[in-house]
Amino acid sequence: MWEGLRLQVFFLCLGATLWSAAAAATYRGSGPREHAHRRHLSLHRHRERGKEGQVLHRSKRGWVWNQFFVIEEYTGPDPVLVGRLHSDVDSGNGNMKYILSGEGAGTIFVIDDKTGNIHATKTLDREEQAQYTLTAQAVDPDTNKPLEPPSEFIVKVQDINDNPPEFLHGPYYARVAEMSNVGTSVIKVTATDADDPTYGNSARLVYSILQGQPYFSVEPQTGIIRTALPNMDREARQEYDVVIQAKDMGGHMGGLSGTTQVKITLTDVNDNPPKFAQGVYAMAVSEDKVPGEEVGRLKAKDPDLAENGLVDYRILEGDGMNLFEITKDSETQEAVIKLKKTVDFETKRSYTLKVEASNPHVDSRFIAWGPYKDTTIVKISVEDADEPPSFMAPGYNFEVEENAPAGTLVGRVHAKDTDIMNNPIRYMIPRYTDLEEFFIINHEDGIIKTTRPLDRETQAWHNISVSATEIGSEQSVTGPKIVYIYFCLIETVSATDKDEMAHRQHFHFSLAPEVANNHSFSIKDNRDSTASIFVIRKGFSRMSQDVYHLPIQINDNGVPPMSSTNTLIIRVCSCDSKDTILSCNVEPFILSAGLSTGALIAILACIVILLAIVVLFVALRRQKKEPLILFEEEDIRENIITYDDEGGGEEDTEAFDIATLQNPDGANGFLPRKDIKPELQYPMRPDLRPIGNSVDVDDFIKTRISDADNDPTAPPYDSIQIYGYEGRGSIAGSLSSLESVTTDSDLDYDYLQSWGPRFKKLADLYGTKDLVDDNS
Repeated sequence: MWEGLRLQVFFLCLGATLWSAAAAATYRGSGPREHAHRRHLSLHRHRERGKEGQVLHRSKRGWVWNQFFVIEEYTGPDPVLVGRLHSDVDSGNGNMKYILSGEGAGTIFVIDDKTGNIHATKTLDREEQAQYTLTAQAVDPDTNKPLEPPSEFIVKVQDINDNPPEFLHGPYYARVAEMSNVGTSVIKVTATDADDPTYGNSARLVYSILQGQPYFSVEPQTGIIRTALPNMDREARQEYDVVIQAKDMGGHMGGLSGTTQVKITLTDVNDNPPKFAQGVYAMAVSEDKVPGEEVGRLKAKDPDLAENGLVDYRILEGDGMNLFEITKDSETQEAVIKLKKTVDFETKRSYTLKVEASNPHVDSRFIAWGPYKDTTIVKISVEDADEPPSFMAPGYNFEVEENAPAGTLVGRVHAKDTDIMNNPIRYMIPRYTDLEEFFIINHEDGIIKTTRPLDRETQAWHNISVSATEIGSEQSVTGPKIVYIYFCLIETVSATDKDEMAHRQHFHFSLAPEVANNHSFSIKDNRDSTASIFVIRKGFSRMSQDVYHLPIQINDNGVPPMSSTNTLIIRVCSCDSKDTILSCNVEPFILSAGLSTGALIAILACIVILLAIVVLFVALRRQKKEPLILFEEEDIRENIITYDDEGGGEEDTEAFDIATLQNPDGANGFLPRKDIKPELQYPMRPDLRPIGNSVDVDDFIKTRISDADNDPTAPPYDSIQIYGYEGRGSIAGSLSSLESVTTDSDLDYDYLQSWGPRFKKLADLYGTKDLVDDNS
């Protein structure tokens, strides 16, 4: 580049030197009327007439100035001649001296005081200073008195292309959305050139792209970078390094250039749907987990960024929708499946969920690329856990009679192991719930009994607990049990005696011996000639029994003591929720005539089964049964047997012959050939001689058929005869079963001539021999 610059400076300096020489010659040969860099030192006056006729004299300048030019960056050995000052009054005898003052005078520019030649002694740079203002003056060489007034002139530094373009704001950084259309503007880059834009093409710039194709392009005149490829995908490549060049001289050869880097980043748009990495996810949850605990996580990946990559999850369907729920971890964008209700390994061991992932923000420009969602299957298996035993009821209420002897049965509790192992259960009453040990429980079957009689007046009810523990495990459960000493007073009875009662006499009441052990009522002697009747159980039903007869025995303490038995009639009455008696009359009870849902389902199932049996029976009756054997009228010969065998053509004389399968003689090694005349000729039957012209053709044909049927060497009646003869000229020759004219047959077929036109062809074929014999 600098070699071109030096060459250009050389030519410009050469041109300037030639131009300066020509200008000097012009100065020397110009007349008074020339206006090129000279000054008329003599005073010429131009007469003008005024208003009053007075003649005015105007002093005319003796020289006229133009601009001088000097090429910048000249590095030659000699100073550059800028120009020459010359006056008309300068006779050349040294009577005039030229002096120069102003910018750069004496340092950059020097003048020959005798000749007026101005030279530039230093290299000039237009970019540092484009022009210089100088003052020229002609003085007397002896006295230095001005011979003419001073005058200014300008020396302009002529530009050359010595400055390359520069990008003052580089490197550049730009962003453009992915999937943008071709021609989308990305950024504008601008270069500057310090050379003179008004002179030549030194500052005329053209932009081009050196790196970044074919993805981007640049406008040559403006420097605007645009996209050049459609559907540039950020997920495939996000950043591009582009190099832009600016070249002066209109981009032509020899121009100077400068480059800059542009880093272009593709910004994200929502052009990708979420995608699960697997079609099926497997998870497991233990049956002892509580609701709210995490079961597992899964994630649908979306390569988009920020809100374009957000994913929402939901459960679409599945048998576990009521047992599981799904949430999202906002930090990891994962779907979190949690337990919504407890699961039971013994009830159901696996569940299936269909989970959907979708983008909440969909770009309408790319909606046709959708759908922006994906689904997967989540299979959750339930793991077995060692669970504690479970009582069959949350609580038990038992009743026991007051004063019942020790060992009286109170009731039974039952718990079982819900695990698959079904371990045996051990029962126990914690002592802190039965401090006085009124009850005892069988450790194996859970039967509770009393340890001594209970007194209702002392304690009407007992609240105890029973614990059930798996044998071989530490799992246990405790349930409350309430034992009531049930005693409900229903009546107080008294008695009278016709004898006169003494002061200390009273009646004693007790149940008759036959009802002493009943489980419904009891009696308490109040020791004041009265007795209280109590109900010792619940659950009386008027439908089962509405009247009870209770025999009561009454004794007195007289001498001798006497007793009697009276019957107390107890009627079951209907009461409201406040135990108020509503009715004790005998009322008809109507049993419910309705059927339960289970009974209706059972009846409908029976009806459906009966209908299915009837339909099946009718279908079987109508079905036509296929015979298992062939009827006599069916001919086996009509069956078509297919053999996957292909012949070798007319030259194949050993082709497979189906007659082998149907002729039993072939199995014994004797297989008659059909393409040659047999060597062994069976003698013709006497009745099969040639028949004369008067014979019936029908009889003749039947005779031949009978002969063929009785010939053991003939093929079966359904076999296919294969002949190699295909007409005249065949290389196989004739294989006709009727023989040919070349066959050595001694039969006479002249009678065929009389059979009519239908047998004319046979007559012509078999009559040829006779004609030949006759002609010979």
